[in-house]
Amino acid sequence: MSNPLDFTEKHTVLVVDDTPDNLSLMSGLLRAAYKVKLAPNGERALQIAAGEGKPDLILLDIMMPEMDGYEVLRRLQADGATRDIPVIFLTAMSASEDEKIGLDLGAVDYITKPINPAIVLARVHNHLQLKVARDFLRDQNTYLEAEVAKRTVEVIAIQDVTIRAMASLAETRDNETGNHIRRTQFYVKALALHLQPHPRFAGELTESAIESLFKSAPLHDIGKVGIPDRILLKPGRLDPDEFEIMKTHTTLGRDAIARAEAELGRTIPFLRYAKEIAYAHQEKWDGSGYPQGLVGDDIPMSARLMAVADVYDALISKRVYKPAFSHDKASDIIREGRGSHFDPDVVDAFLSIHETFRQIAARYSDGEEALIAETERLASDYPTDHVEIKG
Repeated sequence: MSNPLDFTEKHTVLVVDDTPDNLSLMSGLLRAAYKVKLAPNGERALQIAAGEGKPDLILLDIMMPEMDGYEVLRRLQADGATRDIPVIFLTAMSASEDEKIGLDLGAVDYITKPINPAIVLARVHNHLQLKVARDFLRDQNTYLEAEVAKRTVEVIAIQDVTIRAMASLAETRDNETGNHIRRTQFYVKALALHLQPHPRFAGELTESAIESLFKSAPLHDIGKVGIPDRILLKPGRLDPDEFEIMKTHTTLGRDAIARAEAELGRTIPFLRYAKEIAYAHQEKWDGSGYPQGLVGDDIPMSARLMAVADVYDALISKRVYKPAFSHDKASDIIREGRGSHFDPDVVDAFLSIHETFRQIAARYSDGEEALIAETERLASDYPTDHVEIKG
């Protein structure tokens, strides 16, 4: 690859003029220092400019029949492949208004006829230097942008893997299988996309916010890492004291994420949602949830979305203490919780896209091996005539 700042390599200059003598004169003047291409009219000039071996500079006569220099420049500027080629007008016109027209169209300079050879050579040399410098900076910027994009992708990938690893750590300690975190991610995203145009949600559910919600959803139960096994893995109902301890997983999760964010020294959007979801996904619309007993819109939007996603997935998932409920039964239970457990508008969104939930559940279903392993690990028979969603 040649050095973009190597001026020993000959550059190509295209001369456009309808007068053969002028073409001959300019060719003789420039040939010693540059590769010279000649065009007797505008149409031919456009063909050469767009073809192989594009010129580095164009010397363009204004007064030509059929297509004048102004029109040629307009077409060069309209084509992405030729708009960056600098154009110097060659003209016998000397009125300032004529110069202004050309400069406004994008010409870089004017040379008046009859030409002065020394001035022509100096102007051509200077503008080629400027073009080479611009091209070098553009190529450097393109390279740097590509490197930044590459590094950004790498950082995002590391971030996503870290989130999944942290979330999976919590899942391995619970009686849920790993695909739960994947399913709830997509449930939350589906709800957010459906609610995006809704007047109550449009202001917050931007594209970037939805992406942050998707990233943060797996951390909703990260606080369960801090719950003792005797409570977290207890197969039957929790007694009141145990349940009080179980409820602390919301605060433990929020605090762990807050500490991580504090160490970074700045606020990160997806961690904001992660804190909200971890802390408030067990709140209920009517104020009967925990840990704060928030009511209605005081519950963060992110947590209201997660509440529906989390409960739906718990209902359709098989546990050793309950069977997997059908999609229809789970949907009925969600519907019954409208206005009590769940935000009514979020439930309405769920009911509108419930088939999407069914498809997500099927796509990321837990395999039979996972269910057998879970059953063997917890090894017991438990009553299934009730629904208890731990945590």
